[in-house]
Amino acid sequence: MLQHIQPRQDNSARKSRHLHVGLATCETEILEAQKLRYRVFAEEMGARLSSRTPGVDRDIYDPFCEHLIVRDEAAGRIVGTYRILSPSAARRVGGYYAENEFDLTRLQHLRGRLVEIGRSCIDADYRSGAVIALLWSGLARYLLENGYDYLIGCASVGMSDGGHRAASLYNRLRETHQAPLEYHVFPRNALPLDKLRSDQPVEPPPLIKGYLRAGAWICGAPAWDPDFNTADLPILLPVSRIDERYARHFMGRKD
Repeated sequence: MLQHIQPRQDNSARKSRHLHVGLATCETEILEAQKLRYRVFAEEMGARLSSRTPGVDRDIYDPFCEHLIVRDEAAGRIVGTYRILSPSAARRVGGYYAENEFDLTRLQHLRGRLVEIGRSCIDADYRSGAVIALLWSGLARYLLENGYDYLIGCASVGMSDGGHRAASLYNRLRETHQAPLEYHVFPRNALPLDKLRSDQPVEPPPLIKGYLRAGAWICGAPAWDPDFNTADLPILLPVSRIDERYARHFMGRKD
C-alpha cells in the first residue's frame, strides 16, 4: 500500500536538516525503516499488523524487497521509506503484494519489467515536499539504473467516513485517468461502490495526485483492505508516460 498523511508545518527545524536518499545497505537500516512503518501505520493510523515482533512492521515480502530510505544525517534517523519489489524478487516470493488485493492477470505480459512499490510512509515531523521529492528521485534512479518499464502499487484512501470519499474519488478519476482495458485489474475484496455515495467533491490525496501528474493510470476499481481500513486504488505508471517535467526533475532527462 502507498500511504501519505498531510504535512505538518515545521519550517524552522527543516532548515538545519541534511536529508539523503538511497537503498538500505544493512539489516539495521531495514529494521529502522520497519519501525518507522509500525509507528505510522499501527500507532498513528490504527492498522492491524500481523508482525510477530513488537513495534516492527514486517511481513513475508520484506526479505525479498529493497528498502528505499530517506535519512536525516544530522539527527541520525530514518525519516521516510518505500519498499521495492523487483520482478525477479516477485518470482522468488511467489508474486506481488498487490496480488493479495487484485487479480493481475491482464498484466501478466508486463511481469518481467514491472516493479512494485509499497509501504511508503514519512515520519510525522518530516512531512514536507522535500522528503517526498527525495523518495521520488530515489525511485526514478532505481528504475533507470535497472531498466524497468512499469511501476505498480496500491494507493490508499482512508475509510473513516465509511468509504464515500473513496467511492467519489474513484468515480472522478476513472473519467480522466483510467487505464486502457488491456491494463485493467480486478479487486478480490471490492469496495461496495453501489452502496456508497460517489458524487461528493473530493481532491486526491497528495501522493495520488503526484502519481497522476506524473502520468499514472488508475487500472481498476478500489479494493477494501480491512487490516488498514483503507480503500486501495491500483496504480500503474508506465515509465514511457512520465510527464516531461517530472522526467527532467526526477530522472535527469534532457530531451
